[in-house]
Amino acid sequence: MRGKTQEDIGLVEMLDPVAESVGYEIVRLRLMGGAEQRRLQIMAERPLQADGSGGDMNVEDCARLSRAISEVMDAADPISGEYTLEVSSPGVDRPLTRLKDFDTYAGLEVRIELDRVAEGRKRFKGELAGVEDGQVGLNLEGEDDTTVYFPFEWIVDAKLVLTDQLMKRGAEQRAARVGTEGADADEDLGDDAEDDIDLSESEED
Repeated sequence: MRGKTQEDIGLVEMLDPVAESVGYEIVRLRLMGGAEQRRLQIMAERPLQADGSGGDMNVEDCARLSRAISEVMDAADPISGEYTLEVSSPGVDRPLTRLKDFDTYAGLEVRIELDRVAEGRKRFKGELAGVEDGQVGLNLEGEDDTTVYFPFEWIVDAKLVLTDQLMKRGAEQRAARVGTEGADADEDLGDDAEDDIDLSESEED
């Protein structure tokens, strides 16, 4: 799910080590647009730590990752023609794209879409019940004591639902980061720290 097309997947494989080398993880990558002007959208985050810090990215983080990716992209030149590189934070109501995400955010509300019909439908909403033997558990909304499990490979889209519980968790993660890096770490974010951060720049051959 981190990449949608084979081209996306190839770019993820190329850029994963780049992101990791500067302390980040790629959450999702999408190369979109036509031949004349394309957009390379990369969502990334800082690895979550045991103390709850990490996860979010500020403007400086996005700029640092963008520079590292641009250097590799300029050298490798994997995209023909002009394109715009956009690096952003996943935001609070983030997509879940890796198996570990479904464990990390267990207990929170999520929407899931499958690539096939299961239980008579493709779209589900409920509380994440974690991961068991490579399958994602979901406590179905409105169906007491009903937990279903889907193979991770069946999931084509999953996103957290913006709730008070999720907002509280996001605030706690930001507080943990401030505690480890100093009170000025998120100064540039102000009151909009929960929103996506986007940093774009144009690239061309």
